[in-house]
Amino acid sequence: MAREIQLGQRMIGDGHPTYVVAEIGINHNGDIEIAREMIKAAKDAGVDAVKFQKRTPELCVPPEQRDQMRETPWGYITYLEYRYKVEFGEKEYDEIDRYCKQIGIDWFASPWDEPSVDFLERYHPICHKIPSAALTDHALLRKLRATGRPLILSTGMSTIEQIRESVNLVGTDNLILMHTTSAYPCDPWEVNLRMLETLRREFPCPVGYSGHEVGLVPSVVAVALGACMVERHITLDRAMWGSDQAASVEPGGFMRLVKYIRVTEQALGDGVKKVYDSEIPMMRKLRRVHGSQNGR
Repeated sequence: MAREIQLGQRMIGDGHPTYVVAEIGINHNGDIEIAREMIKAAKDAGVDAVKFQKRTPELCVPPEQRDQMRETPWGYITYLEYRYKVEFGEKEYDEIDRYCKQIGIDWFASPWDEPSVDFLERYHPICHKIPSAALTDHALLRKLRATGRPLILSTGMSTIEQIRESVNLVGTDNLILMHTTSAYPCDPWEVNLRMLETLRREFPCPVGYSGHEVGLVPSVVAVALGACMVERHITLDRAMWGSDQAASVEPGGFMRLVKYIRVTEQALGDGVKKVYDSEIPMMRKLRRVHGSQNGR
């Protein structure tokens, strides 16, 4: 049975090119011009889609954290005020939708609460992404499944039992599971890429990889281990302010990432041993056929 689903105009899964997502998230720091630069950089790198995050701050910030003070680019403000500063609204998403259509790149987002699902539905996204933090929010999962759109479910900071429960709730039709470790950045010994094989064995749906490591190597190796989708955070400069910047990839790095993924796809081949035309001259030069001498 083929593991594949359709996102926009692309088929994703076994036998199809890896779908590469540049997560802008909140790395734009509330600035639509920075977001536009990131979208353009992702497009120039050959990325398939960009992703954002959508929250209703008063619902997503726990009461005990709302009044905690934080040093930010906007001054010393409460955490709730900060969450509002980095949150895009209708005006910004209208521009994101317009600009992505203009330059020809797909976009979608992670809704962190039920009102955010309704907000994003206005734009008819190609899918919804369920963040690892929401994997156990069954009310949100039901709301998302009711949209009828493809779902991408990240599995960071979750047990295999929690993953099973959530997959049973949303079903495996029109679902992509994403292996990830929710540390920013993630140390190599916690990446655990063999979980891609574990998820592929247990669940009959495409499996991808969302990376938060420093560097590109694990994200490329994930493709060799069967990841149908690779998602990495994008930033214009890893020194920018923000909690996700250090685990993000700058535009030049994203260009290399896409190139390495495409080379890896070609190098994997089909697993059928053959003698290539390019080998024949070397074979004639270097190989002696046994039994050809002395009349034998």
